[in-house]
Amino acid sequence: MPTKYIDDYEIEFSAAPLEGCALWGAYVAVFAPSTTPMHRIKIRQKRRVAVTQRFVDAASACAAAEAEAANIVASIKASPTGRT
Repeated sequence: MPTKYIDDYEIEFSAAPLEGCALWGAYVAVFAPSTTPMHRIKIRQKRRVAVTQRFVDAASACAAAEAEAANIVASIKASPTGRT
């Protein structure tokens, strides 16, 4: 699963085949650093982004998930609890 860092957040983005068709969905999970180096805090579980979009291949789904990561981190930072 590809990983990207935005500020202190670790972003995992991936693609998965959608059930019942030959198309793909884009997924993102967000983690924050922990005081323990061997752990991380999951602040947003893996969920599908661009829900209305379906992609013809895994590469385009991953690219859409990666592109959406910056928006997700911005919304987390804007949230009073730091989570969405």
